[in-house]
Amino acid sequence: MNHSRLVEHGLEWVGTSLRHPFDPDLPVLFVGSKMFALLGKTGEYESVNLKADPEEAWLLRQQYSGSVLPGYHMNKKHWNTVVLDRKVPDDEVLAMLEQSYQLAWSKLSKRERLELK
Repeated sequence: MNHSRLVEHGLEWVGTSLRHPFDPDLPVLFVGSKMFALLGKTGEYESVNLKADPEEAWLLRQQYSGSVLPGYHMNKKHWNTVVLDRKVPDDEVLAMLEQSYQLAWSKLSKRERLELK
């Protein structure tokens, strides 16, 4: 898994865009006005910060210790940093990306969701 594949996959969903609100070297996937994937680096590896259900976030950190961490510079209850070091299966990373999108989508106003469709 890598940033290019995550961006390609994430841009397939309704209302998504790629922006650089913080730094030109820090791409962020948005759905409407909500961020759902912040792409960066952790050590020598690419990584991605993703929204997560708090209980599931904790379980993923236990299951993939060292590769799924509390969200770096994020609310650690609701965000995980996933290190793309090949220790987390690609299908699991894509499932986490989709859950992050769905969680962000659910926080959009009804009006914004209708405008994006």
